[in-house]
Amino acid sequence: MSLSPFHLAIPVYDLPAARAFYGETFGLAEGRSAAAWVDFDFYGHQLVIHEHPKTASQESAHTNAVDGHDVPVPHFGIILSWDEWEALADRLTARQTQFVIEPYVRFKGQVGEQATMFLFDPCGNALEFKAFKDMSQLFAK
Repeated sequence: MSLSPFHLAIPVYDLPAARAFYGETFGLAEGRSAAAWVDFDFYGHQLVIHEHPKTASQESAHTNAVDGHDVPVPHFGIILSWDEWEALADRLTARQTQFVIEPYVRFKGQVGEQATMFLFDPCGNALEFKAFKDMSQLFAK
């Protein structure tokens, strides 16, 4: 499967904290920037953090129940290989990252079994990182 890179611009009300989070916590390479925004290479995709006043979803996260957990909505993230996901989970855990949903395997033994973890950036944007041992299950019903 060949995918085109996506571009996602998100609001951050503390640009220096968000810049450090994406650059240092995740080790993302920084691209172009200006006084009010920064580009990052988000696993081959373009993530741009834009300075912006706090939004309603950053003030108070809404959730939907999924597999016994309260999943924050909205959220974004990336699907990694299983090994990349495990390495990221280990890196975040070693950095004592506060998770909304700790790394675990969801839907064990079912169609769509996946590893997942959720966390917030310093500005309240929710992120999910997941992996499938069997990528053919990505859109399975």
